[in-house]
Amino acid sequence: MRLKGKSALITGSARGIGKAFAEAYVREGATVAIADINLEAAEKTASEIGKNAYALRLDVADLSSIEAAVKAVEARTGGLDILINNAALFDLAPIGEITKASYEKLFSVNVGGTLFMLQAASRAMIARGKGGKIINMASQAGRRGEPLVAVYCATKAAVISLTQSAGLALIKHRINVNGIAPGVVDSDMWDEVDALFAKYENRPKGEKRRLVGEGVPYGRMGKPEDLTGMAVFLASDEADYIVAQTYNVDGGQWMS
Repeated sequence: MRLKGKSALITGSARGIGKAFAEAYVREGATVAIADINLEAAEKTASEIGKNAYALRLDVADLSSIEAAVKAVEARTGGLDILINNAALFDLAPIGEITKASYEKLFSVNVGGTLFMLQAASRAMIARGKGGKIINMASQAGRRGEPLVAVYCATKAAVISLTQSAGLALIKHRINVNGIAPGVVDSDMWDEVDALFAKYENRPKGEKRRLVGEGVPYGRMGKPEDLTGMAVFLASDEADYIVAQTYNVDGGQWMS
């Protein structure tokens, strides 16, 4: 098992991609904090995964909640070895209709949540003196602009840039910071995404989902499980010499 004895915290992991990561990490021998703003859903997921998963309530837009979550992991497992910054929000609108509230909400969670979770986790890792692995979830949306998705794209571009800066800053402490950029993933979030595209592009519900799946060179939308191999690899000792990189796992949608 590649993560045997490791302690991990995964934000936004009560469902979807985060849940798939938690399941994969437990299979690889890690103890995993299912950290989510919805504690009831996190507890349900932890119970489904088994005794090596446990639930924490975490609001990544709240600094006190972040600090409490990291301390709870340390108290339970003796330290934090792996962080996945997975929690994120999505919204879309034409440029002329973007609201300040939407902008602030997405940046607070997608960028601020990533930054301050990374900050708290790295402080704990440095104090412990055993290094660690931090994985930030970016997106192909961070590699390019999209007409209706300006704010979300900007947040994910910021995550890629933050991964580079933090990776360079923290590797001297043997903390590897890297990222994963998925393409279109058929998860719970896509119900919301499809509904928004239906509204702004005047499409029937489900059509956007079908079209984007057909546009993937691999031939289908991704599944959360398609991302777990990279997440396990980047958290393992095999990735010790990888620093400040963001890897596309997208069925061939973007090449960089």
